[in-house]
Amino acid sequence: MSTIVKVDPAVAKHGPSERVEKIKAKFLATTPEICAERAKLITESYKETEGKPMSIRRAKALEKILLGMSIRIEDDELIVGNQCSMPRSAPVYPEFSCEWLEGELDRLAKRSADVFLISEDVKKTLREDVFPYWKGKTNHEIAASMMKQEALDAGDAVVYTVGNYWFNGVGHISANYGKVMSEGLDAVIAEAEAAKEKFDFTQADQMKSLHFLDSTIIANKAVIAFANRYADEAERLAAAEQDATRKAELLEIARICRKVPAQPAETFMEAVQAFWFVHLIIQIESNGHSISPMRFDQYCYPFYAASKDSMSSEQVQEVLDLIWLKMNSLNKVRDEVSTMAFAGYPMFMNIIVGGQDRDGLDATNELSLMLLQAAANTKLYAPSLSVRIHENTPEVLYMKAAELSRMGLGVPAYFNDRIIIPALLARGLSLEDARDYGIIGCVEPQVGGKTEGWHDAAFFNMAKVVELTLNNGYDKRTGMQVGLKTGTVDEMKSFDDVIAAYTKQMEYFVGLMAHADNMVDAAHGQNMPLPFLSSLVEDCIGRGKSLQEGGAIYNFTGPQGVGVANAGDALTAVKKLCFEDNAISLVELKEIIDNDYEGAEEVRQMLINRAPKYGNDDDYADEVAVQSANIYCAEVNKYTNPRGGQYQPGLYPASANVPFGSVCEATPDGRKKGSPLADGVSPSGGVDIAGPTASVKSVAKLDHEVTSNGTLLNQKFHPNAVKGEEGLRNLIAVTETYFKNGGFHVQYNVIDRKTMEEAQEKPEEYSSLVVRVAGYSAFFTALDKSLQDDIMSRTEQIF
Repeated sequence: MSTIVKVDPAVAKHGPSERVEKIKAKFLATTPEICAERAKLITESYKETEGKPMSIRRAKALEKILLGMSIRIEDDELIVGNQCSMPRSAPVYPEFSCEWLEGELDRLAKRSADVFLISEDVKKTLREDVFPYWKGKTNHEIAASMMKQEALDAGDAVVYTVGNYWFNGVGHISANYGKVMSEGLDAVIAEAEAAKEKFDFTQADQMKSLHFLDSTIIANKAVIAFANRYADEAERLAAAEQDATRKAELLEIARICRKVPAQPAETFMEAVQAFWFVHLIIQIESNGHSISPMRFDQYCYPFYAASKDSMSSEQVQEVLDLIWLKMNSLNKVRDEVSTMAFAGYPMFMNIIVGGQDRDGLDATNELSLMLLQAAANTKLYAPSLSVRIHENTPEVLYMKAAELSRMGLGVPAYFNDRIIIPALLARGLSLEDARDYGIIGCVEPQVGGKTEGWHDAAFFNMAKVVELTLNNGYDKRTGMQVGLKTGTVDEMKSFDDVIAAYTKQMEYFVGLMAHADNMVDAAHGQNMPLPFLSSLVEDCIGRGKSLQEGGAIYNFTGPQGVGVANAGDALTAVKKLCFEDNAISLVELKEIIDNDYEGAEEVRQMLINRAPKYGNDDDYADEVAVQSANIYCAEVNKYTNPRGGQYQPGLYPASANVPFGSVCEATPDGRKKGSPLADGVSPSGGVDIAGPTASVKSVAKLDHEVTSNGTLLNQKFHPNAVKGEEGLRNLIAVTETYFKNGGFHVQYNVIDRKTMEEAQEKPEEYSSLVVRVAGYSAFFTALDKSLQDDIMSRTEQIF
């Protein structure tokens, strides 16, 4: 770790301003609602444009929404732009899917997690003016019609789920925010106009490209008009404002909105407002989450440097805090099943600081520290905040990050340049682009403005595959033969036979998952081009293709395995106790787990205590866990997607480990039926008893370079473990041990169990308690109790 300090740490010592505290208090006092404006406007637009090319329809729909939706400028705001007609509300995107919403309208306000209020007027609008038009036309229905029945059956058995993009937009991307700041959208429009000269309108196959380019021009002009609506509104409010200070602020807002994002920004405030318009409108265009600003400290730094003489560091910090609050204002409504996997109103927007620049030099600057301070000042769940670590990370950044971890907000997440850059090089990125990576959503690396990564493409239930392996492909829960007949347990005479059956089941189910993903991918390409977002990702304009058709430089599909520890520990128990120690036959063990260990607690304890466990730096258990994960990864690596890109595996769950566990029978690791699976690549709760260093050494044995779609390690520490400077250095030492041994990512929950127990008992007193769930943080009291319990059950580490 370098001791060279390149930045002044004093710039990141300012606490939240009175303005920030007032806006935050208003946010916390607001219950999310459902807004029907967008749904009504897009339905009207689609009716008006029937028969036109799909890219034009999408652009005209965005235009109608941006010119017709309600806009407002809240008291005290300096950065403007709202997603909905009401604060903290969620719009509806019927073109992606709406049949689930129609069935759940009356339950939205009664859910156990992510409650949304909804008025009777909104229900009436959706039921009468929106839903009838979309029956049979949603992207979800079109994708489903393209899938094999076997793929649908495997989804019903929850061997995997592709619901994320099946029901919603794709998201999981970072646009070229820096280009908008430095060149403006007028330049993007000019680029599209020039690109049209390369295509021949007399060629039928090229007309689609011309339609796409026209759609980007329509969309970008609509965004500029949207910004001018705010300029008009600011001028209107200024004319009636009696307070001279606020009047001046409103006039400055009007000036800035007349300029950006159409023209290049020159000041820090102009750059931040341009950023916000882009970020906001990507969310309005589609409901794909994980739209991530990524390297904000890099592309915004020139404008910060240009404004240092006109803005104090305290003023800059206030603006960054306000951006944090703005990102928390964005919201999304999910179906009940998905809400269990993504509880806590997450939008998965990831900002990352530090790391290297494109030449391999340390990239830390003053904004890096101030962004960490923004998270400390606001103490909210969004955005996800990450830090890149490499051999020359300055101590000032590492210590500032550790101090933030100690606050118990679950941020920042730490990412290892030493493994991620080589992993991206192996996937075909240039060295400069690999060094310029950021993180999308939870843990997924990509280079911003060039990548359509399709990260989070599916969740794959590795523990379910172990279950189906031992059941000859039969799923007890659904009563279906969903897998291959790879042999009954009495036919498995060795551990090699078990692994051979597991491998065949894995081959079969990963193939079905790839088919399902590719059908959803193809449906998005046909029906859901996103002209505005596409115009800000290279080289969509040059290629005359939307992102959804393969216009990006880099194209991937990234499904992730869930339950690494359970699959590994279950197979380890079978290997050790059934075939090596002969403590119990596999036939006997299967009968016991079929009965959920009823009347056989002593066997369950033997499985827990006598079989080695992943997470203790025990090569026996760790090697089996690595083997089970590698079998999954090798299968994923075989496939390509409709955009000309390759599949890349990840190992992380968001919070899907809880609902995935609910559909799994008992497993040979001692886990009972319906219990949550282990979180991410973390060991199962309570079995990693050798301390945090041993735990991270086990996890580091996984092939984190192959799992280039990301791996997720959660560690939980009691606050006493990280007290004082020694505690911070111990935290850094654990991180360094993990990273030097090849780990990919780690994040820390610093909270004691007692606090969470009290929050369960008195939620009204802990409404602002933030915890790390998986690759994101959330208000603890917004989570379903099953997820709260899962977080509480994780091993509480001490040094």
